[in-house]
Formats: sequence, structure tokens, C-alpha cells
Amino acid sequence: MSLTSPSTFSASAEVLPAHDQVVQSRAPVVSIDQVSVFYGDQCAIQRASLTVQPGQLMALVGPSGCGKTSLLHSINRLTDSVAGCRVTGETRVGELAVNAPATSLRELRTRIGMVFQQPNPFPLSVADNIRFPLKEHGLRNKQALNQRVEQNLRAVGLWDEVKDRLQQSALSLSGGQQQRLCLARALAMEPEVLLLDEPCSALDPVATETIEQLIRSLKGHYTVLMVTHNLAQARRIADAVTVCWVDEGCGCVVETGSREAIFVNSSNPVTRAYCSGEKG
Repeated sequence: MSLTSPSTFSASAEVLPAHDQVVQSRAPVVSIDQVSVFYGDQCAIQRASLTVQPGQLMALVGPSGCGKTSLLHSINRLTDSVAGCRVTGETRVGELAVNAPATSLRELRTRIGMVFQQPNPFPLSVADNIRFPLKEHGLRNKQALNQRVEQNLRAVGLWDEVKDRLQQSALSLSGGQQQRLCLARALAMEPEVLLLDEPCSALDPVATETIEQLIRSLKGHYTVLMVTHNLAQARRIADAVTVCWVDEGCGCVVETGSREAIFVNSSNPVTRAYCSGEKG
């Protein structure tokens, strides 16, 4: 599901501030230090290290099988649900140590929202896609729920398109609208970090442009990590880029740096060859 588990809502939390006020200045540093992900004896990615600054959008690029998605899933511990998966190393979201035994998975996923490659709205109405997780985690006030629905649909530019269809099935929306609804559902939880796993790969070019514009608008408000196979997309919208590769059957981080450092000034031959289309 492309949503996080919100904290328990108090009565005071039902008076919702404007969207920008909710997220302004809450974006933390995300630091990954020597992280490896294994599925049984199979190594997905080994000793990956990178740092995403507050409010920055980091694109993870590289060929299929280099561990990008495994690394992304380790940040909010989706890897916990995979039998035989083991994660080593240290990841921090702000001061929160992701893999520390004392870290609450509920707290972690309160702070991190996720959107997947395929749009996956619940088989509920448009409005209930946002209401349902909020109600499950304690928000019961009808006015507050309706306010949160409108607030987050506006945040993803969907309100004017669906305001007269709120009670219709979310599955009746187009693919691009469904993906924006999934993002609105994640934003409704008021996260600090967003993980985007190829959010445009299942969309047509028009819907892709819409989603890219939306992602641009999120920069500065959230710390964003986005897996993409589309180098042109990374070049258009990322602040920083991490290039992953496969070495001796295991994924690894080849280079990480600013967009300009990766696409214009890289001294790494693998990065230069991949970004020029000669490899991968």
C-alpha cells in the first residue's frame, strides 16, 4: 500500500493547517551508511552509502537488478515482510535509527510515505481512499476527514478533476489520476520523507508530465528518494543522483553527487558510460 501508518490523532490534530504549513521545514536528512540487503544467500545490494539533504530529491538510477528498489524498501523496512531478507548497515531518518531494535515500525512509517510503480488505489470511493487510513488510525471527526480529503486532493492537483466524483470508485479514474490519488493518500499521513518507486513507469507521457510537475512541487517540503530507469527524467527533476551498478552479481553504489556532478562532470567511467547510453 502506498501509505504510511499515521500517529494517533488527538482532538487538536483535527484542526488542520494549510498543506504548506503541515510540511514546511519538517524534511529531515536521510543517511544510508554501508547498507547491504540480502535475500537468503542472494545479495541485492552491498555496502551502499549516500546522504539526501533535507528537502532534496535524490534519484536512484541504474540498470535492472542493481538493487535500487531493495535499497529504497529498506528505508521504511518493507524488507521486514520478505521472508529470508536481511539488512545490515545503518540508515537514519533525521535522528531516528531505522534498524535499531527500539525503533517503532509504526513511528517509522508515520514519517515515511511511499508510492509504488503501479497505481494501487483501494477498491473504495475516491474520498474513502483518503478517509479510510485516517479513520483506521483515530481520526473520526467528519468535518476534519472531509477537510483532509479536499486538502490533499488539492495538493496533488486532483480536486477540480474529481470533486464531483468523490463517491465514485477510485478504480474508475485514469492511471495518472489513480497515481496522484495514491500520492494524496500518502501525503494525508503528513510524512517527512517520500519514497517513490518508478512512479511514472506505468503512465503515458501526458500523465508522466503531470506527475513530474507534482514531484517538483514537493521538493523543499519533503526529502524525496525516487527510483527511476528514465535518465532524462532524473536529469529534469532530481537535485542529486545516485548511480547503482552490478558488480560480481551484487548491486552497489558507483557514484553519488549533484545532478551536474553526475551528468556533466563525472570522473567515474561507469557513470559516464551509463549516462551517455554506452552501457546499461
